[in-house]
Amino acid sequence: MGKDLIIVESPAKVKTIKKFLGRNYMVHASVGHVRDLPKKDLGVDEEKNYKPKYQIIQGKQKVVSTLKEAAAKADHVFLAPDPDREGEAIAWHIAEIIKKENPNAKRIQFNEITARAVREALEHPKELNENLFDAQQARRILDRLVGYKLSPLLWNKVKRGISAGRVQSVALRLIVEREEERYAFTPEEYWLFKAEMEGELPPPFKATLHQIAGKKAVVPNEEAAIALQEAVLASKLQVEKVEEKKRSRQPLPPFITSTLQQAASQRHGYSAKRTMSIAQRLYEGVELGDKGTTALITYMRTDSVRIADDARDAAKELILSMYGEEYVPAKPRFFKTKSSAQDAHEAIRPVDASITPDSVKNLLPREQHALYSLIWSRFMASQMAAAQFHDTTVTIAANPSAATIKDADSLASTWRVKGERMLFPGFLAVSPQKTKEDSVELPKLEAGQDIRLLKLDKEQKFTQPPARFSEASLVREMEELGIGRPSTYAAIISTLLDRGYAQLEEKNFVPTDLGRVVCQQLVKHFSTLMDVRFTAQMETLLDNVAEGTLNWTQLMTDFMNDFNPTLEKAAEEMESVKQGLETDLTCSECGKPMMIKFGKAGTFLACSGYPDCKNTSNFTRDENGKVVLVERPKEELQKMGECPDCGKDLVLKRTRTGGRFIACTGYPECKHAKPFSTGIKCPRCNEGEIVEKSSRSGKIFYSCSRYPQCDYALWNYPVEEECPQCESKLLTIKTTKARGKHIACPEKTCRYTRSLEEDSE
Repeated sequence: MGKDLIIVESPAKVKTIKKFLGRNYMVHASVGHVRDLPKKDLGVDEEKNYKPKYQIIQGKQKVVSTLKEAAAKADHVFLAPDPDREGEAIAWHIAEIIKKENPNAKRIQFNEITARAVREALEHPKELNENLFDAQQARRILDRLVGYKLSPLLWNKVKRGISAGRVQSVALRLIVEREEERYAFTPEEYWLFKAEMEGELPPPFKATLHQIAGKKAVVPNEEAAIALQEAVLASKLQVEKVEEKKRSRQPLPPFITSTLQQAASQRHGYSAKRTMSIAQRLYEGVELGDKGTTALITYMRTDSVRIADDARDAAKELILSMYGEEYVPAKPRFFKTKSSAQDAHEAIRPVDASITPDSVKNLLPREQHALYSLIWSRFMASQMAAAQFHDTTVTIAANPSAATIKDADSLASTWRVKGERMLFPGFLAVSPQKTKEDSVELPKLEAGQDIRLLKLDKEQKFTQPPARFSEASLVREMEELGIGRPSTYAAIISTLLDRGYAQLEEKNFVPTDLGRVVCQQLVKHFSTLMDVRFTAQMETLLDNVAEGTLNWTQLMTDFMNDFNPTLEKAAEEMESVKQGLETDLTCSECGKPMMIKFGKAGTFLACSGYPDCKNTSNFTRDENGKVVLVERPKEELQKMGECPDCGKDLVLKRTRTGGRFIACTGYPECKHAKPFSTGIKCPRCNEGEIVEKSSRSGKIFYSCSRYPQCDYALWNYPVEEECPQCESKLLTIKTTKARGKHIACPEKTCRYTRSLEEDSE
């Protein structure tokens, strides 16, 4: 009797599964996809029902040979890639590749990599899901046709080498339109009031302005602010009413892909891509000392908040043992999954909740422990009792005397202060979101009681434009609009950044001029493709294919019948911008208009009189979107040592965008160059050094010299010193309007700061 073969996606899973299956099974990894459409040609026959031309991915020949050899020796083959559309496609392609060696291949799936889950899957193998494969195939071919047909058009009209994508182009539209909203925004003045008061008994308290003349408080200018200030100072303050009530705060559901990405971004500053990479390792298995390789979480690509009954029961037992019976809700908690969700898998949860974050803190790398703590705490909180609060809301009336204040009735105001007292912590005992609301300690106050005004503050404010998208808020927006799926969010974001259509500034998306132009051209000529509702509807249609209610070739035909004529029309009507975009700036050397050009290193300004005038410059945009010239930095000829290649002097120089680098004075004969190093070791990989770089817009930042192997980066100059409040190995020198230049921790969750003066004392 021969061995059975299990084929998984990643080598990490091989080690985890081998640990508990023993010698009766061979376990091999496909290392992701093994077949795909060709890179150098379309690979789709539109005349034959969009028949794809698949081929072995370059570099995967050895993997394929190993799988074939193993399949030939096996009695049965169990295909166990990830339990989603991509995993089904991988399984399908593997089955096609090995069918001559072993046609007896079955599909198995497990949401968690445990002995129980894997053995249960082996006991219930299934046939490959053709509908699910067709849904993935339709998405892949759809994206291939759009990309391959649109990209040459953009090469001809905008810039060679760029491309467009069906979903990411719509995501780009969200970023561009948000920036346009910011440019169009007109700030409105308003004044903020706060008052410090006291009753008959201590302590004093601060109240905020609630209403003026019985309506929502609006103080639009300084004149109105002064009038209100005088009226309040001339008023008798009295408690109007005291409202007391109990309030329950319910826990959030366990994580799905999008909410995990959002929480990891908000709490730890992790990108969506980084979050998924860490989660993948936790899912596949990590070394836990005596326990060996252990999977810690369930599958991390899901849009369902459903959890298994045994996981709910295990959580209940753990809550009873750790916190007591009062922390268990009266009824088990069930959360409703969105109707648009696929609900193929459980929510993201710990495989074994008894493995607490504290118990593995010294066994996991910092990033893995941080993410596991988030997942464990969110899951445990979701199964706990609600938190209970006692809320007190006090309304205080300030009624000026008509004898002293003109239009006294119109300046009568009410002020509010809210107090909160926690009665029972409930899920807040464990939840990582237990950022308690500001709890104000109030004295005993009753209706009709006189109040004394201690201090009245007023402050001029202006309304702010809508915030730029962060990775977290962009993922949330895409999820709410139905754009993309859990498995695609990270890839969409990475693509926008890699193509140079957007960049991150202080962790927020800013569209580049290239991204803005591409978006404008696509919106103008491909209105259907760029429509958010259409893109969301396409996701629903792909779901229909997966469910077997829609034929994938029919979906393709319907889409291409609209897309092909639109493409032909755009080829004739789309205006070329390859010569550049006009600006209001004039050339400092010849007086001709300056143009925005799209170069290999990003956008820049160039004289429209080229080649007669070769003047170029970097530029940025002000808060209104206006192009602003950036003065070229003066060359620094500071000697930095001897060139190791030719022996000539090395000097400190600057790029066109302002970043410093070290280069040989023998250029162009000697091309030796390297980034300017801070001399500080990268705290993440401990191999590279933190070097200075500049973004396409000229903003200086600091990143690991081993990029892209390590993507550690900072916007502020690093200081080689551990943070005294958290585990950060570095501090930074930061400059803000409020504090000027000071020392600050780069970790988003840590607020440690100190003045530079403290260092000089």
